[in-house]
Amino acid sequence: MRFVSAFAAAGVAFFALPAPSRMQALAQQPKVDCKDPQTQTEMTYCAEQDFNAADKALNAQYQTSRKLMKERDSDAEPSLKGGEDALLKAQRAWVSYRDAQCASYGYQAHGGTMEPMLIYSCRADLTRKRTEELKKLLDTSGN
Repeated sequence: MRFVSAFAAAGVAFFALPAPSRMQALAQQPKVDCKDPQTQTEMTYCAEQDFNAADKALNAQYQTSRKLMKERDSDAEPSLKGGEDALLKAQRAWVSYRDAQCASYGYQAHGGTMEPMLIYSCRADLTRKRTEELKKLLDTSGN
């Protein structure tokens, strides 16, 4: 509990600084070399950055795939419409699956400093796989 209080106090103190001082404080933080992380904190940070990049790519691909499904639905006979809705439903279910699967994967180091890194790494891996699935969906549909 003391750690949480100390962390909260540090956060309050940081945001109490004038904006230029906050920027200077952030600029003084050491850069992390994600090609060769040395500490668990750096490894976790790099895993998070990897996930963020994978998630950004997934979101771009999902928007492309959804746009195509919407276009197809607009040109389809009424009985053949529903591709966009099916994709939306599948994506929502997939996000729930990914998050639950990776939380489970993190239990290898539950309560330890490696747990967040394992979760981020799992999310990045599954997210890249999902992006490829969405690309294949476009490939198999003639685009």
